[in-house]
Amino acid sequence: MRSYLDFEKPVAELEAKVDELRALAATGSDIGDEIARIEDKASQALTDLYAGLTPWQKTLVARHPQRPHFTDFISGLITEFTPMAGDRKFGEDEALMGGFGRFRGEAICVIGQEKGASTESRIKHNFGMARPEGYRKAVRLMEMADRFGIPVLSIVDSAGAYPGIGAEERGQAEAIARSTDACLSLGVPNVAIITGEGMSGGAIAITTANCVLMLEHAIYSVISPEAASSILWRDGTKAQEAATSMKITAQDMLRFGIIDQILKEPPGGAHRDPASMIATTGDAIAHAFEDLRNLDADAVRKRRRQKFLDIGRKLG
Repeated sequence: MRSYLDFEKPVAELEAKVDELRALAATGSDIGDEIARIEDKASQALTDLYAGLTPWQKTLVARHPQRPHFTDFISGLITEFTPMAGDRKFGEDEALMGGFGRFRGEAICVIGQEKGASTESRIKHNFGMARPEGYRKAVRLMEMADRFGIPVLSIVDSAGAYPGIGAEERGQAEAIARSTDACLSLGVPNVAIITGEGMSGGAIAITTANCVLMLEHAIYSVISPEAASSILWRDGTKAQEAATSMKITAQDMLRFGIIDQILKEPPGGAHRDPASMIATTGDAIAHAFEDLRNLDADAVRKRRRQKFLDIGRKLG
């Protein structure tokens, strides 16, 4: 069953009308032309609505529970996937998943956050908010991939690293820093794709890549709009204003040179046609890796380092 966001109410009403007419048509009523007319109207309304989304509306779309998640991309793009567990120091973290498989016939290491799709799975995966052991697992997998010359793919979708007391006691900040350093140190190509939320160090820890892709309605920032609102104005109700001021959209990121490419989403967002979005993402990932294929380890590191130095120069 499709879930609608508050600002999608006009489209929801039109599509509900279409459903009613289809049910009526099933009883033998000849209303095919009327159904087609309202379907066209709903489709145009959806296209117009998504062509002018505000940063806050994009934030809501990026958080839509029906957007494709890590496990969906794995199922659609990776064959022979073998998940790996544990950081060999403390334990397993289900929020940050990873393992090895094949992408279009080639060996690949994949890491990323999984938010979960049901109440039970969201609790299991801690809503995609990784603990230190998750980032230490990511480091372990990246180092293993580097040792065997296997490229690394990061699939990023998280509201941020888990801020609980236990996570802080186990060195959350240090684990994020180590993971970021591991990304920068890789001698194999790495590509990151921000599919929904790319928030805080929890995202940067696995997004520091040779090539960073971003879905059209995804967001990327050092802090959530709600948290920024609370800090800047001491008023959590100004999240919409914060979202606009923070420049968190994919279009902002491309303009600043922080990401390399925006992947266009289906009309109405990735959640309306996950299969199409996953296929588009697969093509973009393949192209990104192809561009890096013939580089040796030193050239891969140099190119990645230069990418992030250029960001600093441009923003500075």
